Amino acid sequence: MHFQHQPTIIGKYVSRPSLLGDRAYKIKKPVDLGFLDFRSVESRREACHRELALNRRMTPDVYIGVADVTGPDGAPCEDVLVMHRMPDESRLALLVRNGVEVRSDLRQLARDVAAFHASAPTDQAITSCGSAEALTARWRSNTEGLRELGPMLVTKATLDEIEELALRYIAGREPLLSSRMRAGLVRDGHGDLLAEDIFCLADGPRALDCLDFDDRRRWMDVLDDIATLAMDLKRLGALQAAQSWLSDYAEFSGVRQPLSLSHHYIACRAVMRAKVAAIVERGSAQADSAAAAEQTRTLALLGLSHLRAGRVRLILLGGGPASGKSTLAEGLGDAIPAAVLSSDRVRKELSGIPPTQHMPARFGEGIYTPESTSKTYQRLADQAERLLALGETVVVDASFSTGEQRELCRSAGQRTSADVIELRCFAPKEALEGRLRSRAAQPSSVKRRGQ
Repeated sequence: MHFQHQPTIIGKYVSRPSLLGDRAYKIKKPVDLGFLDFRSVESRREACHRELALNRRMTPDVYIGVADVTGPDGAPCEDVLVMHRMPDESRLALLVRNGVEVRSDLRQLARDVAAFHASAPTDQAITSCGSAEALTARWRSNTEGLRELGPMLVTKATLDEIEELALRYIAGREPLLSSRMRAGLVRDGHGDLLAEDIFCLADGPRALDCLDFDDRRRWMDVLDDIATLAMDLKRLGALQAAQSWLSDYAEFSGVRQPLSLSHHYIACRAVMRAKVAAIVERGSAQADSAAAAEQTRTLALLGLSHLRAGRVRLILLGGGPASGKSTLAEGLGDAIPAAVLSSDRVRKELSGIPPTQHMPARFGEGIYTPESTSKTYQRLADQAERLLALGETVVVDASFSTGEQRELCRSAGQRTSADVIELRCFAPKEALEGRLRSRAAQPSSVKRRGQ
């Protein structure tokens, strides 16, 4: 196994690897990094056995065991982790950099990781690590660490925006995070799925070096766990591979993974790696320091781009009949993507009418009475708030003829910390009249009508 360019940066400070024939040997260094203390022989022995047990969960055929190192007197004086040596040319990061097709390897890995997650332990302590409070604490640790370690690496403006977007997302997504906790999606995972530590062998991929020094850093939402590799593939420029990895995992896990939450966790992993790179930059020689500094900036900006992409938005799309708002709403729903809520559909649902049935009526009559309209907008606001809290961007297609109607929906966006975007559609008088005549002539083709 080759460790020279291993991006699991903490590993190179706590382990001393040696290669001999078809074996790799790792001895823990007697270091104290604050969050781990390996100064005693007992602590290093325990760490070796811990690394062995945790990594055997996914790759039992790679991790052989823990052996004693004896001193001149023949007595054990150290412990060493013994592993099968992996062929360096099969390293996923190297294959990606060289443009080798890795689609089938990633698909098999997605299948393996989904199976691993399905049987991974979970309990109350593990589940609590997926809460809004725990996620907020992680973000604050990462951004505060970067402020302290890398003020010359990441600008204050970038860090301020990262923190604002991350905490704003969490503030409105407690129902989403709680639902995933209840569903058992917070597990004792791998914790550090990185392309440099994955090997694509003829009989399938092997993911090595799980995070073993702190349980709570490995207890996470399964989507958070796989976001690590998605982030790393994006860092390497393999954007399509990253998307395929996420899609394949969703397929094999059988669990729908909200797009905004995927963006959020990828951002979280990127910013965390940026902090680790900043730690390396501080303690490295000049040549290594420059590379670490560049990596810090790159990862921080990658995180920011995903936080921006993962913003939850409420788009209030108003306009009169035949103004084109429904066509635009459908287009936005497909392009963003977003859930589209139609006042016409909701109004008919409340009245027990099929959504495709044409219901001609004058203003204030039939299903367009003030009472019906009031109930319609309340239902729209309620549905929008529920979807926004679950991480979905929402487009509301309605006339919004009064300020009170807009305020009702606007408040739903504000309560869920969503970005509220308000639009109104207009069309020339001639176009409106032509569309209305066409609808009157073919009433079955009318898809929506709102007030």
